[in-house]
Amino acid sequence: MDILFYVAAVVAVLATALAITRRNAVHGLLYLIVSLLAVALIFFVVGAPFVAALEVIIYAGAIMVLFVFVMMLLNLGPQSADQERRWLPPGVWSGPLALAIVLFGELLYVIGSATLASTGAEIGPVEVGIALYGPYALGVEIASMLLLAGLVGAYHLGRRETERSGGG
Repeated sequence: MDILFYVAAVVAVLATALAITRRNAVHGLLYLIVSLLAVALIFFVVGAPFVAALEVIIYAGAIMVLFVFVMMLLNLGPQSADQERRWLPPGVWSGPLALAIVLFGELLYVIGSATLASTGAEIGPVEVGIALYGPYALGVEIASMLLLAGLVGAYHLGRRETERSGGG
């Protein structure tokens, strides 16, 4: 199982580095999704399937969809369809696809072998909820306030000029 952990870790580091170095935000988002999936596979391999599922649902699912919606809102206009075709030529998908295939092969191997790392005890959703809203309640509340501030900031940045001036 150690080799699966290291392969997923290399994919996560490589995809993150490629996400950071891309000049186009859409290309960076593709690599960021692969990076988040690699981190989820790392959690799964070390014996935390619940955290892996949360990683996929919350980060690779919901937050990436939010980023894609923001990207769609930022390039409004008649030329946006041509711009999207220029941003995503077929060759752009080859890098994230290759890394995703490596992760998918690892996932199939882990599921097929049915041997997870033994961590001593299984931690389920109830224990995670008790921990989050028990000793870590302050951290959860601070994170929710940061997300709310980001939401309000994104709304104000995304308003149209006529809304900002108060006219209709």
